[in-house]
Formats: sequence, C-alpha cells, structure tokens
Amino acid sequence: MEAGRPDSITREKLEVLRKWGITRISINPQTMQQRTLDLIGRRHSVEQTVESFEIARELGFDDINMDLIMGLPEESLEDVRDTLEQIMQLKPDNLTVHSLALKRAARLNMFKEDYKDYKMVNTQEHMDLTASYAKKMKLFPYYLYRQKGMAGNLENVGYAKEGKAGVYNILIMEEKQTIVACGAGASTKRVWNEPNPDGTHRIERCENVKDVAQYIERIDEMIERKQKLFAEE
Repeated sequence: MEAGRPDSITREKLEVLRKWGITRISINPQTMQQRTLDLIGRRHSVEQTVESFEIARELGFDDINMDLIMGLPEESLEDVRDTLEQIMQLKPDNLTVHSLALKRAARLNMFKEDYKDYKMVNTQEHMDLTASYAKKMKLFPYYLYRQKGMAGNLENVGYAKEGKAGVYNILIMEEKQTIVACGAGASTKRVWNEPNPDGTHRIERCENVKDVAQYIERIDEMIERKQKLFAEE
C-alpha cells in the first residue's frame, strides 16, 4: 500500500488495511529533520512519523517501507546521518533512498524562486552513507533506477530485509505489473497477459482527476472508468 504520508495515516485506516489483507505498507518521512519538513512544505511532523510506525507495528504489520530523499534544501551530511540514526531505531523492513528529483508539480519547482538561495546537495558520499546504514539494519539492495532531473546525477535505491523485497517495484519499472490505484491523481494501469506479435504487451492507463474535491464529486465516474478498463477483452 503506497500511501505513506504520516499526516494522512490513522489507526482506523491501518485497521482497514489489516482487515483486507494488506501486508506491505509505506510510512514515508523523507527526512527526520523537522526544519527541513517545514521548509519544503510537508505537513507532517517527525513525531507523526514515529507514532504512525509504532501503531502499524502494534497492529501487526511486519513489512514496512520508509522513503528518504537525499539532496533536500540545506541538509548537511550530518543531518542525513541523524535521520538515518532515527530510522535505525525504528527498524523498518524496507528503506527506499531517493535522490532529489525536481518534478514539474513539486513545490521546490513550482516555487523555485523561493528556494533559489538554498543549497540542495546530494553526493556519492550521501549515497554511501545511506548504504552503510542500510547494511547495519541488515537491509540489502535489490533495485535501482534513475529519473530526470535528479540531484547529483545519482539514483534511487531500494533496500530490504531478506524475504521482504518489494518485487512490485521491479515489475512496475519493467511495465509488467497491473496496478489498481485509488485516490486523487492516482493512475491505474492494465497490462494484458497475452503478448503482441512482437513480444510486447498491450498497456492501457486510466487516470483519476487530481483535484480532491472533484475526485470526491466524481468518484462514481472514476470507478466506472476502471470497470470499463478491466472489462475489455
């Protein structure tokens, strides 16, 4: 379940996920430095991250991923080390380390004039530090990928405990995994099982509207779109 903003996680939501057999969830701090979270406009606190994680463990989730971002504004190597120390205390089952990528709709890109005087640095030293902490946590690398506009021309790396690798992460990158997505702005993707004559597979997508109010108002339409997509031969 890739819906890991700590400010949107509640005990009730986690209980629903457990009830319906969800086994892997993400609780994504991005950083454990509160001043950075405030600076980049994230609405959760470090305390919410810890609380969400502890509730998830209490409810029996034994496959929890946490996302971190390297290269956030004004974060030093020592800030990253402190974040990793705090993550190590929580003992996640997966750790995904992202190099900062300024996507079109990202706050850091949309309001780039506000951030032009801030340092955003990611180096191989940062990535090596995360790798060393992952090893201490007995998390081992299992996938790597790159995106446009990544800080330092580096990469995203996924680490996992033995037997906890998110194979879905590999399949989605290879465009081999059907995805049913819920929520505003989410993208559903159907990959047909039968191959084309050239060996590729037919892929069709179904996008949800991004505006939350519109999504709620048009929820029946969003559901109908998915039903049509999966009813097609």
